[in-house]
Amino acid sequence: MRLIVLLWLALLSGCALLPTSPAPAARPAQPEAASFALNGRIAVRHNGTRHSAGLRWVHQAQSDEVLLLAPLGQTAARVYRDASGATLDDGGRHYQAGDAESLMQQVLGWQLPLNGLHHWVLGLPLAESQAQIERDAEGRITVLRQDGWEVRYQRYAGDRADSLPARLQLSRDNLQVQLLIDEWEIQ
Repeated sequence: MRLIVLLWLALLSGCALLPTSPAPAARPAQPEAASFALNGRIAVRHNGTRHSAGLRWVHQAQSDEVLLLAPLGQTAARVYRDASGATLDDGGRHYQAGDAESLMQQVLGWQLPLNGLHHWVLGLPLAESQAQIERDAEGRITVLRQDGWEVRYQRYAGDRADSLPARLQLSRDNLQVQLLIDEWEIQ
């Protein structure tokens, strides 16, 4: 009898629909006003030291929240930025500064330009400053040089011209940052 039940379950599971994979992430129609969230990983190399973490970044028009995650998914650090300033919480310690860049420099010894970065992760240059841009055959940015940073787009989430980046490398002076984006949520 158990054999019949097992065969019946195997037959039914063979009829189950396979989940469809989500469409590749596409750049929002109005990126300046877009809110997004991304999940992925970050690796930082600075002055010969290396750090890596999981990453959850929620960007809204007036604020950013960046969670750095330990290997089992627990929050190791939280950076929050809005018009009133920036905070960094790191395992019971709390830091504050007027902006996220100063705060990261003060606490970590290096900084990421969140104002530019929220454009760069969308595959766009920051509109307020000059940029040197190299593009692929689909018109997507492959290399962006702006504000002293070099951003290399190593992979996109799809083949279309409006596909969002899936892997970026940012470098400036003695700082190199790899971003691997596993999941996009665009609002």
